[in-house]
Amino acid sequence: MILDTEGLKPIYVQISEWLELEILQGSIGIDEKVYSQYQLAEMFNINPATAAKGLNVLADADILYKKRGLGMFVSANARELIQQKRKNQTLKHLLFEVISEAERLGVKDAELGAMLQAVRNEWKEKKS
Repeated sequence: MILDTEGLKPIYVQISEWLELEILQGSIGIDEKVYSQYQLAEMFNINPATAAKGLNVLADADILYKKRGLGMFVSANARELIQQKRKNQTLKHLLFEVISEAERLGVKDAELGAMLQAVRNEWKEKKS
Protein backbone atom coordinates (compact mmCIF):
# COMPACT_ATOMS: atom_id res chain seq x y z
CA MET A 1 0.00 0.00 0.00
CA ILE A 2 1.14 3.51 -0.78
CA LEU A 3 -0.12 6.31 1.41
CA ASP A 4 -1.66 9.36 -0.23
CA THR A 5 0.20 12.15 1.53
CA GLU A 6 -1.24 14.78 -0.84
CA GLY A 7 -4.88 13.77 -0.41
CA LEU A 8 -7.55 14.98 1.97
CA LYS A 9 -7.74 11.79 4.03
CA PRO A 10 -5.45 11.89 7.09
CA ILE A 11 -2.61 9.38 7.12
CA TYR A 12 -3.78 7.78 10.38
CA VAL A 13 -7.18 7.10 8.75
CA GLN A 14 -5.45 5.51 5.75
CA ILE A 15 -3.48 3.29 8.15
CA SER A 16 -6.63 2.20 10.01
CA GLU A 17 -8.46 1.50 6.72
CA TRP A 18 -5.51 -0.53 5.44
CA LEU A 19 -5.52 -2.62 8.62
CA GLU A 20 -9.28 -3.10 8.27
CA LEU A 21 -8.75 -4.39 4.74
CA GLU A 22 -6.04 -6.76 5.95
CA ILE A 23 -8.49 -8.13 8.54
CA LEU A 24 -11.35 -8.42 6.02
CA GLN A 25 -9.11 -10.27 3.56
CA GLY A 26 -7.97 -12.66 6.30
CA SER A 27 -4.33 -11.57 6.16
CA ILE A 28 -4.58 -10.85 9.90
CA GLY A 29 -6.79 -13.28 11.80
CA ILE A 30 -8.80 -13.21 15.00
CA ASP A 31 -6.66 -12.91 18.14
CA GLU A 32 -3.61 -12.39 15.92
CA LYS A 33 -1.18 -9.63 16.81
CA VAL A 34 -1.20 -6.66 14.45
CA TYR A 35 1.76 -4.52 13.50
CA SER A 36 3.12 -2.26 16.23
CA GLN A 37 3.17 1.51 15.80
CA TYR A 38 6.91 1.27 15.19
CA GLN A 39 6.54 -1.43 12.53
CA LEU A 40 3.86 0.63 10.78
CA ALA A 41 6.00 3.76 11.04
CA GLU A 42 8.90 1.94 9.41
CA MET A 43 6.72 0.28 6.74
CA PHE A 44 5.12 3.55 5.65
CA ASN A 45 7.91 5.98 6.60
CA ILE A 46 5.65 7.93 8.96
CA ASN A 47 5.84 9.21 12.53
CA PRO A 48 5.17 6.47 15.12
CA ALA A 49 2.59 8.78 16.78
CA THR A 50 0.63 8.86 13.51
CA ALA A 51 0.75 5.08 13.29
CA ALA A 52 -0.37 4.83 16.93
CA LYS A 53 -3.33 7.09 16.19
CA GLY A 54 -4.38 4.73 13.36
CA LEU A 55 -4.18 1.76 15.72
CA ASN A 56 -6.10 3.61 18.42
CA VAL A 57 -8.95 4.38 16.00
CA LEU A 58 -9.41 0.61 15.62
CA ALA A 59 -9.03 -0.02 19.35
CA ASP A 60 -11.65 2.64 20.09
CA ALA A 61 -14.01 0.85 17.68
CA ASP A 62 -13.34 -2.50 19.47
CA ILE A 63 -11.81 -3.92 16.29
CA LEU A 64 -8.50 -4.31 18.10
CA TYR A 65 -7.80 -4.93 21.75
CA LYS A 66 -4.67 -4.27 23.78
CA LYS A 67 -2.70 -6.78 25.78
CA ARG A 68 -0.56 -4.81 28.15
CA GLY A 69 3.09 -5.14 27.23
CA LEU A 70 2.35 -7.36 24.22
CA GLY A 71 0.66 -5.10 21.68
CA MET A 72 -2.67 -5.00 19.89
CA PHE A 73 -4.65 -7.97 18.67
CA VAL A 74 -7.68 -8.53 16.42
CA SER A 75 -10.98 -8.82 18.30
CA ALA A 76 -13.22 -11.85 17.82
CA ASN A 77 -15.95 -9.80 16.14
CA ALA A 78 -13.62 -7.50 14.18
CA ARG A 79 -14.77 -8.62 10.73
CA GLU A 80 -18.43 -8.03 11.58
CA LEU A 81 -17.67 -4.61 13.09
CA ILE A 82 -15.68 -3.57 10.02
CA GLN A 83 -18.35 -4.85 7.63
CA GLN A 84 -21.09 -3.01 9.51
CA LYS A 85 -19.05 0.19 9.65
CA ARG A 86 -18.26 0.07 5.95
CA LYS A 87 -21.87 -0.70 5.01
CA ASN A 88 -23.18 2.18 7.11
CA GLN A 89 -20.54 4.70 6.08
CA THR A 90 -18.59 3.95 2.91
CA LEU A 91 -21.15 1.98 0.94
CA LYS A 92 -24.02 4.24 1.94
CA HIS A 93 -22.02 7.32 0.87
CA LEU A 94 -21.12 5.74 -2.48
CA LEU A 95 -24.73 4.74 -3.12
CA PHE A 96 -25.91 8.24 -2.27
CA GLU A 97 -23.51 9.63 -4.89
CA VAL A 98 -24.66 7.08 -7.49
CA ILE A 99 -28.34 7.80 -6.83
CA SER A 100 -27.72 11.55 -6.98
CA GLU A 101 -26.02 11.18 -10.37
CA ALA A 102 -28.77 8.85 -11.62
CA GLU A 103 -31.36 11.46 -10.67
CA ARG A 104 -29.47 14.18 -12.53
CA LEU A 105 -29.32 11.94 -15.61
CA GLY A 106 -32.95 10.83 -15.38
CA VAL A 107 -32.06 7.17 -14.83
CA LYS A 108 -35.07 5.27 -13.45
CA ASP A 109 -34.82 2.77 -10.58
CA ALA A 110 -35.27 -0.29 -12.84
CA GLU A 111 -32.50 0.86 -15.16
CA LEU A 112 -30.22 1.66 -12.23
CA GLY A 113 -30.89 -1.78 -10.75
CA ALA A 114 -30.09 -3.43 -14.09
CA MET A 115 -26.86 -1.43 -14.34
CA LEU A 116 -25.88 -2.46 -10.83
CA GLN A 117 -26.51 -6.13 -11.63
CA ALA A 118 -24.53 -5.89 -14.87
CA VAL A 119 -21.56 -4.31 -13.11
CA ARG A 120 -21.73 -6.91 -10.34
CA ASN A 121 -21.70 -9.71 -12.93
CA GLU A 122 -18.75 -8.09 -14.72
CA TRP A 123 -16.89 -7.80 -11.40
CA LYS A 124 -17.54 -11.49 -10.61
CA GLU A 125 -16.18 -12.51 -14.02
CA LYS A 126 -13.01 -10.48 -13.52
CA LYS A 127 -12.58 -11.87 -10.00
CA SER A 128 -12.76 -15.50 -11.21
